[in-house]
Amino acid sequence: MLKRIGLPATLKMRHDAHYVESLTSYSGAAVGRMIPVEQIRPNPDQPRKALGDLRELTDSIREKGVLEPLLVRFIAREDCFYIISGERRYHASRAAGLREVPCIEKTADDAETLEIGLIENLQRKDLTAFEEAEGLDRLGTQFEYTHDDIARKIGRARTSVTETLSLLHIPEALRKKCAEQGILTKSLLLQIARQPTEKKMMETIQRIMQGGLTRDEARRERQEHVTGPQRPQPFLFQFEPEDEEFKFRIQFKKSHVTRDELISTLREILSQLEGDSSGSSSKKGYTAA
Repeated sequence: MLKRIGLPATLKMRHDAHYVESLTSYSGAAVGRMIPVEQIRPNPDQPRKALGDLRELTDSIREKGVLEPLLVRFIAREDCFYIISGERRYHASRAAGLREVPCIEKTADDAETLEIGLIENLQRKDLTAFEEAEGLDRLGTQFEYTHDDIARKIGRARTSVTETLSLLHIPEALRKKCAEQGILTKSLLLQIARQPTEKKMMETIQRIMQGGLTRDEARRERQEHVTGPQRPQPFLFQFEPEDEEFKFRIQFKKSHVTRDELISTLREILSQLEGDSSGSSSKKGYTAA
């Protein structure tokens, strides 16, 4: 007798919509399904605070539907699905009048939900510098991650993580000031965050608003705050002819000398040389070899 090959007699080829889910739920594997929008909730720990203009995305969804599923997790105690990633698609879908949206359901705890949401936004560059810093800070404080841990989980250098977190040194009132004035780039915000006091931070913001502050200037000012003002370097003028027969050098006490001042000084030297008949050059302010 031939041995039967196929499914056991107790199983059939057709099963209800939850059969695949029941097979995968034990492993935490992702499962795709359509979920009514009424059963979906935004993630309260979403790193991004501002969703931006959704009109273009809404029009696209209205015409073509949701092309990329939302990533969600089921919260049994609330009998609903929380968004892990895809909040803009969710709000745009509601605005477009959709009653259900394609979702990938994933078993994830709070830490993984925050990680995935943060990583997705970081990769898409959707977060502001402050939103990124606040998200990284939540990873660190809520789950006791070190800077090395955070860097490893989001695929960044540890120094980058440390720099981003330093933006939280800027007080909330000054963060709002930066946003109002369009000071949004990380490089400018780092110049502000590295200032030693809130007063210095505000002064730096004002200088940026008035026309800019270079990285070297900001670094020099921070150094002066720690060690005190540096002594000005004397102005030095040197001249050497093409035949290199001699070198001429004048050192001034002050740190800046204009072209007219330099010419006037050279004329004074020439006048003294031309009028010196005694040979006592040292009394005239110069020395002869």
